[in-house]
Amino acid sequence: MTMETTRPVPVAGGTLDVRVGGRTGPALVFVHYWGGSADTWNGVIARLPSGRATVRYDQRGWGTSRSLPGPYGLDRLADDLDRVIAACVPGPFVLVGHSMGAKVSQLLAARGPAGLAGLVLVAPAPPEPPGTVTEEYRRELSHAYDSPAAVRHALDHVLTAAPLPGPVRATALRDSVAAGPEARREWPLRGIAEDITGAARRIAVPVTVLAAEHDVVEPPGVLREFLLPHLPHASLVTVPDAGHLLPAERPGAVAAAIADFLAVLRS
Repeated sequence: MTMETTRPVPVAGGTLDVRVGGRTGPALVFVHYWGGSADTWNGVIARLPSGRATVRYDQRGWGTSRSLPGPYGLDRLADDLDRVIAACVPGPFVLVGHSMGAKVSQLLAARGPAGLAGLVLVAPAPPEPPGTVTEEYRRELSHAYDSPAAVRHALDHVLTAAPLPGPVRATALRDSVAAGPEARREWPLRGIAEDITGAARRIAVPVTVLAAEHDVVEPPGVLREFLLPHLPHASLVTVPDAGHLLPAERPGAVAAAIADFLAVLRS
């Protein structure tokens, strides 16, 4: 893995500690899921070519950014991402967003930031909320990370299709409880149900979508119905024998898909 340095980036209400590595562009800017952290991407980054430029951080309200004040909504998270890119990415970049992080990435991409070359959306939350995202579902989801026991249940029965390696599972467990209550509830109670189709339709760069065959959170069929119609130029690749936590469960497949996408951009 390429050595990283940490840069403090000023954002509303404080600073984000951003981990920056490599110099070979375009830079990959990683945006983690609800319950994740910069460490969600450890396995993916370890499988990238040495020297590839990478940028990652804990989103507002999570991990090392837990003390940052709210609001924790998608627009504020997109503002933070914009600040990170402005401070840490001098040239072209690709956004790599997972789940909630993919929805944040769609919002920022719709703004047309300078240097944006493309998007890799990993098991993404679609811009149009599916009908299954009912108020009852959102209330239940808001308690998924209430305790270590609840997180263990989510990891074993919802988020993955196969057991995670011990250290990877320990990181996911640590990350999912490392949030303040307000940040932990924002996504399930509000963000997941926010319709951003108007923004998604403004995305003008190449997009690749990674779906997981056995994802019960964002199944491939949901992405075909509620994401692809709003991103008609996007391509969808289904990763077999995988669940929602693709970066943790199948990091090699995610790294390979990123490499394929960069090759398409170069050509």
